[in-house]
Amino acid sequence: MISEGLAHGFEKEEFEQRTLKAQRLMRLGEIDSLLLTTEPEVRYFSGFQTPFWQSPTRPWFLVVPLDGKPIAVIPEIGAERMADTWIDKIETWASPRPNDEGLTELSSVLTDIDRKFGRIGLPMGAETHIRMPFLDFRKLTQLVPGLEFVDGSPIVSRLRMIKSESEISKTRFICNCVSQSFQNMKKLAKQGDTEREIFRKFRIDILTNGADEVPYLVGGSGANGPQEVIGMPSDRVLCEGDVLMMDTGAVFDGYYSDFNRNFAFGSVSETAQSAYRKVYEATEAGLRIVRPGMTAEELWRDMAKVLGLDEGSGLVGRLGHGLGMQLTEWPSHMPGDKTKLEEGMVITLEPSLTFDEKKIMVLEENIVVRAGPAELLTYRAPEEIPIIY
Repeated sequence: MISEGLAHGFEKEEFEQRTLKAQRLMRLGEIDSLLLTTEPEVRYFSGFQTPFWQSPTRPWFLVVPLDGKPIAVIPEIGAERMADTWIDKIETWASPRPNDEGLTELSSVLTDIDRKFGRIGLPMGAETHIRMPFLDFRKLTQLVPGLEFVDGSPIVSRLRMIKSESEISKTRFICNCVSQSFQNMKKLAKQGDTEREIFRKFRIDILTNGADEVPYLVGGSGANGPQEVIGMPSDRVLCEGDVLMMDTGAVFDGYYSDFNRNFAFGSVSETAQSAYRKVYEATEAGLRIVRPGMTAEELWRDMAKVLGLDEGSGLVGRLGHGLGMQLTEWPSHMPGDKTKLEEGMVITLEPSLTFDEKKIMVLEENIVVRAGPAELLTYRAPEEIPIIY
């Protein structure tokens, strides 16, 4: 295990700074409060962590007022754990209460906040969603007359795209865990194993290295190339000439890694090796040019040039994305995304191409945008596909 020395959680000051930054943006956007309903956003401002979010029965709410600390409006079952965070105002209800899942308590909090603008910010844009029944949301709008719901996603995305050094340390650590496991692949896998067997041993190895969980692990194999990029492992036996692609999003303290590696079994065809070299070169191009001030679209264009891609081509649709509290975050490296890269952004470089008709080759790295050269968080992939015997 390599997790010794890196603690879970953040200092109180981290959450204070996040809240103050949000409130400055709220003033600029003329918003009285932010209503947050999803796990990453609630966690971002409170530090509240629990796997209980996997149950869809109960909604959870966090309200960030224009002044002061966030207010939690949550099911009673979570009160004790929320009290362990820096949040001290916690409104609860005995849930499940299907006819009123916290709406009375939530509407009371929203209406009691001083009204300067009469607007509630609720993330409504790309990469966000509202985690409550639509009928409840419609009822909530009726319970807070005179208050307008507006899109709060520009505030949330702006804050979460720029990581603190404490956040980056979490991602750096989980990238180390997964990188170590990829380096262990020649011990974990051999010809004659099934995809499912290899994936199981790989997952266990990542956890042994210190990951909290491995919620995302996809990939597969085919004759000389992986068949898809989001598939589940099968009972297919790895044979001579197969190339196995493994892409994992592992988590430490709520922060994700997201990168893949490719492995050939016995031997590798020149066609597959050539495709691999091409995506490796595209990744190298991305690493060389990443700097604050360039746009996500410009980063896409430099990698796409190496791959010979035009706008609208390419199976995946983009060549990387933001990374952090979710497997994918803002921005997307693709045509039309004018988001400017800034120091402290954690992003992926993910060039991909098709070869041998419908086979796919992908190579992904995780990096931090810095004032100078980017910081590579992952152990750099080898220049040639490693071979497992």
